Amino acid sequence: MKAWQKILVIAVIATTVVIAGTVIYFEFFARRRLRISTTTSLYDTGLLDEMKKQYEATHNVDLNIISAGTGIALQQASSGDADIVLVHSPSQEKTFLTNGYGVCRRIIAYNYFTIVGPGTDPAGITGKNATEALRSILAYGRNQTGQTKVWVSRGDNSGTFSKEQSLWTSAGYNQTTISTESWYASTGSSMAYTLNVANQKNAYTLSDLGTYLSQKETISLESLVNGGKSLLNVYSVMAVNPSKVSNVSFNDAIDFIKWLVSDAGQQVISNYGKADYDQSLFYGTVQPLKDNSPQPDVSWIRDYAFFNGTECPTEYRDDHPELYT
Repeated sequence: MKAWQKILVIAVIATTVVIAGTVIYFEFFARRRLRISTTTSLYDTGLLDEMKKQYEATHNVDLNIISAGTGIALQQASSGDADIVLVHSPSQEKTFLTNGYGVCRRIIAYNYFTIVGPGTDPAGITGKNATEALRSILAYGRNQTGQTKVWVSRGDNSGTFSKEQSLWTSAGYNQTTISTESWYASTGSSMAYTLNVANQKNAYTLSDLGTYLSQKETISLESLVNGGKSLLNVYSVMAVNPSKVSNVSFNDAIDFIKWLVSDAGQQVISNYGKADYDQSLFYGTVQPLKDNSPQPDVSWIRDYAFFNGTECPTEYRDDHPELYT
C-alpha cells in the first residue's frame, strides 16, 4: 500500500471514530430537553422549580418549563411547542384528548380554589358557599357608583378562569355578560398578577389556594370562602401524541409521567409548602385514588375530573398500561 493510501485509510478510520464517539456521547451523555407547558399556578407557587431540581438530579434530562394559562398551554402543545402538559381544566383536557393531541393522562394533584377579598368583607361573603358569595359580590358591585372595581378576574382562558365561569353559571349569571359591567375587571394575566391587582383595588377574586398562600406575604387579601365540591381544583399531566404532533420527546415525556406518579414524585407534591406555610400547597392524588380515601375529596375528584369513570379512557393510553397499575 502506498504512503498516501495509508494516510487516507488512517484519516477515514479517525473520522469514523470521531463520528461514532460523537453519536455515543450525545446518545448516552448529553442532556436531553423536555418541554413542559404548564399552568401559571403550578409555576407561580414554585412547585415546578422544586420538581425540576429533584428530577434533573436523577435524570439525564433538562426540564424546559413554559408557563401560561391552561388554554394557551394546550394550544402550545397542539402546535408542537411542548412535549408534555400540566394543566387543571378537565373540560379542556377532554377536548385535547378527543382531538388526538394528548395521551396517557394521569391526575397528579389537587387542592381547592378560594374566593379572597378585603378583610373588611364589604360584600358580606364570609361563611357563605361559592354560589351565595358570588351573588353577594354581584349585588354589592351593582350598588357601587363610578368605576369602583369589586371583582378582578383573570379572563385569560386559564383553568382558573374556566372555574370562575362555571361558578357564575351556577350562581345564575352569564360571565360574558356581567364582565362588561363597571364593577368587574379582567387582567388577562397570571394568578399572581391578578391577586396583586385585586389587592391594589381592595377587591375580590378567585384564586387557587396554592398561589394565594405563596403570595400571602405581599398582599393583604383574606381567604373568605373555602372548600366544598364546587371549589375543587384538580391537576393532570398528559403527553403530547407523537402520532399527531411530530418531533416530540415522547419517551422522555412518559418517563416524567412515571416519576410524577411514583412515590418520589408524589412526595415532592405533597410535601411542597409545609416548611414555609405550615401546610401543603398541593396534595398528591395517586395513593388517595387507590385507597379511595380521604372522603369526600376522592369522590369529588372522580366526579369532577374522571372521563367515563377513569382518569384516561383506554383508547388514549397509547399502549402504556404500566402507567395505570
